[in-house]
Order: sequence, then structure tokens, then C-alpha cells
Amino acid sequence: MVEFLPFEGYRPNIKADEHVGDRISPPYDVIGLDYLKELQSKPHNITRLTLNPDADKRYHGARKELEQWISDNALKQDTPSFYIYEQTFDDHGVQKTRRGIVGILKTERYEDGNIIPHEETFSKVKADRLNLLRDMEAHLESIFGIFAGLTPELNRKIRDNERLVFRYVDSSNVEHRYYRLSDPDITARITEELKDQKMLIADGHHRYETALNYALENPDDPKKQYVLATLVPSDDEGLVIWPTHRLVKSENISEKNAVKGIESALRTQEVSREEMLEKLPEHMMGIVFKSGKCLLADSDGTPDNILSALDTYVVQQKVLYGVFKSDEGKADISYDAEIDSVLKKMDAKEFDAAIVLNDPSLQTIWDLSMKGKRMPKKTTFFFPKIWSGFVIYRMA
Repeated sequence: MVEFLPFEGYRPNIKADEHVGDRISPPYDVIGLDYLKELQSKPHNITRLTLNPDADKRYHGARKELEQWISDNALKQDTPSFYIYEQTFDDHGVQKTRRGIVGILKTERYEDGNIIPHEETFSKVKADRLNLLRDMEAHLESIFGIFAGLTPELNRKIRDNERLVFRYVDSSNVEHRYYRLSDPDITARITEELKDQKMLIADGHHRYETALNYALENPDDPKKQYVLATLVPSDDEGLVIWPTHRLVKSENISEKNAVKGIESALRTQEVSREEMLEKLPEHMMGIVFKSGKCLLADSDGTPDNILSALDTYVVQQKVLYGVFKSDEGKADISYDAEIDSVLKKMDAKEFDAAIVLNDPSLQTIWDLSMKGKRMPKKTTFFFPKIWSGFVIYRMA
């Protein structure tokens, strides 16, 4: 049973000389240093809590800053509410809108079968976020989940009763609209319709697992059993998944031997860069080398388990581990969801190789996840990202 509830959120109290853009940010783990400095030049930007600029006060300082914001009326607390988060964006020339419901989701172990992960996680990231959560006693950033959906009647009632509280257009021309929904009859219906559904974690596995660990540390505190979550129906037109391409840096194998290893592990054909990009949808992956050499590659057709049809699994096992030995520390792997950025880095010869992938299939991800399979890290990039700072769930 999924328990998804409205909550008494803290949201920015925008003053006359402010804009909501001064308060919000992309998720902490996708912000570059220059952009972070720009964001943290604003006195009440959420990154001053998620990435406290004073390293010596990383955790305790953030807690004190949040308390000061509340004391100064920089944040105001709502009565129990859900929030509706819309993002309108350009997806390769097509304008789309994604619409999610923001509330608090009760954490539970994956084994219970209601909250479904799809990717592996990095333990170091979870340790850092758990330390912050222990001190803050607040969820500052939302996980992103996918569920089957609500009835048309309930969706109509939500649209009729939601009230716009924030609107912002970011530098990537994504328009963010945040609505508040406080009608108790409607919020109760949302909770009721969701209770028998399963929820797939789209983005935020680290945050969810951190929240679960925190809940298990505090079994007698009801507020600490929940995590801030944005849930999007699986048939939403704006549910866009981009691939996450792999960039390889290795001094332990020559390009000649890397090519030889890949050709022995996969079915390949050498092509021009233009042909690789054009024909990529017909193949499992494209590979670009520092010299400019390009390959199209496919699995050899001998599946060793259910994940063998998944491109990121084949890349991990056959190329990154099998050829570059990244699992033995002999190669450094970076990730980039923007193909133009990947090719620019290869032109600048910043990496020895790039593995270029196709858009993942939500149905494939859902089917594998429901069978208990977890995909390699960075299998998916849900675009656009869920931004932080519109609302905070405080448990103190």
C-alpha cells in the first residue's frame, strides 16, 4: 500500500524586491561551480541549505540558516496541501508539458513491493545526504516517481481547484508553474486513489534510500517516515527520458586494443560520425574514439540474463568492464545526457572514447523493474529535472 499525503509545506514568502527565481535551483547534484556561486549570491536560495557554502558548517550551519529563514518570515507555512508542479519545455523541437503532484510519500523497504527502484546507487552519496538530513530534519528536495494515474473526474477537480503560487522560466527556457491544492475532500481523494498503486522511482534513488534509512533510525517519529515526492502519471505526455552517454578516460589501453576488444565482444561496423548519428536508432550503441574513428555496435545475440537486451547493461559488462576494466579502477567514467556536449568534448580530445546511446523505453524500464531488476547507474535521464526550493517538508 502506497501512502501519499498532503502536508504543511514551507514555501518562499517572496518580498517586493525578490523573484521566485532567487529562491529555487536545479537538484544539488547537477549544479556546476560557477552556477552555484551565482545561486548562492542570493541570501535565501535553497542551495544555501542543500550545499551550504561554508564547508565547516556543512550540516549544522544549514539547520541554523533554515531556522533563521523561518524566524525572518522568508518562508511561510501552508495548511495541509498537495502541490501541482507543471514544467513546459522543448523536446527536440516539440513543446511538451509534464505535470506532477507534490506531497509526502511514506517510505518502505523495496521488498514490500510498492516502491520500485530501477537503478543502482552510490553509497558515498547516500552517506552525505543522510548526515544533512539528520541535522536538518527537513526534506529540501523531492524525489520523482511514476504511478499509473488518477481518474479523469479527479483530474478535472484538481484543475478546477488548484491555485497558481509560482511561475518561473529558467535559462533553458523551461517554464515552471507551481500550484497549491488545499481542498480537503480533493486531497483525500488523491490519497485514496493512490493507495493501491505501485510507484516507480524515476529520479532520486539516493534521496529515497537516504529517507528510508532516516525513517528506520527514527521508528517512533511519524513525521520522519515520509519523503518529499513529485509523482507523475505514466501516460503523461511530458514524461521524457533521455539517454545518459558514457565518456571514458583511460591510460591503460591503447585505442587500437580497445577497438579490437570491442570488436570481439560486440557486432560492429565502422562508419562516419554522420552515419553513426543517423543510424543509431537502428543499433544498440555508437562509439566515438579520440582519433575520430566511429563504430555502430550491437549485442552478439547471446543473452546471459534478462538485462542483456538493455544497452546500459551491455555497455557496462562488455565495454566498460570487459574492455576498459573500469571496475578494476583502470578507467574513469563520466556521464553526459547532451549529445552535442559529448561530441564537443570528443572534438576537444578530453576523453579517449564516448559511448552514445538511444532514448530509453519507459515500458522496458517498468517491466524490468517490476521483475526486481535494477539497471546500471545512470541508465536514465528524465528531462527536465525536478527543481528544488518551491516547497520544503520540515519534520522538526
